Amino acid sequence: MADAPARLANVAARTADERADAPRSGAQAIERAIAILRCFTGTSGDRGISELASEVHLGASTVHRIVRALCEGGLLAQNPDTERYHLGPATALLGQLAVERLGFSLARAELEGLVRDTGESVNLGVRQGPDVLVVMRLESHQPLRFDQEPGTRVPVHASAMGKALLAFSAEPTADVVAALPDLERVTPNTITNRRRLVGELEDVRRNGYAINDEERNVGVRAIAAAVLDRDGVARAAIAVQGPTVRMTDARVATIAEAAIATARRVAGVVPLELL
Repeated sequence: MADAPARLANVAARTADERADAPRSGAQAIERAIAILRCFTGTSGDRGISELASEVHLGASTVHRIVRALCEGGLLAQNPDTERYHLGPATALLGQLAVERLGFSLARAELEGLVRDTGESVNLGVRQGPDVLVVMRLESHQPLRFDQEPGTRVPVHASAMGKALLAFSAEPTADVVAALPDLERVTPNTITNRRRLVGELEDVRRNGYAINDEERNVGVRAIAAAVLDRDGVARAAIAVQGPTVRMTDARVATIAEAAIATARRVAGVVPLELL
């Protein structure tokens, strides 16, 4: 009987695993499906079941069941040669409709002009909780450049777009910062002190633009301006980003002026009430 406790522990563990893998309905099932779909944002590579299971912290059988349902709905598709998965045709249609509905396509000409004026890559992003979601990317023609694919999520406290969005929130700056989760240190330059971040955001409001000075990627600098609605609240943000060897102190004022002007023009063509 010495092995009885161990056997009971094994049974309990198996029961817990089976319970975790049991079919779920309602909000939890939707949340799990969303989590799996998000694994495909910010990357163009195919994903396997075990890889997805590890990322979303679910059992492989649960993930496989959800993935098959997403495939049946056209949101995912399987490569028959590798048996790995990628985004399906339905997501392309939904994405195209969303871009048109939200008016992002109307902003493209303005963003292209900003790329020409600065020679650097340009992103447009919106806030989603503690992150900035990159929704549009226009690449620099420079061989040495920094790009972020649409779907990439970056922490608001460690990005120029994020700081622009925080600075022009509807709530007081101190309250906005206090509501953020832990300010993770990404590089030695990342601001992790809340009082310091509040001070920086107040500077952003005064100056009209935000700077990310190697706070998320060493060797990369970004300057961002908020796209403001009629009440002066940020609905999106536009960032110019590139290597520090070109994004020098001498260029900050010129790039910031161009970003602010572009953000104002974008605010005039994009239906901000939909963001």
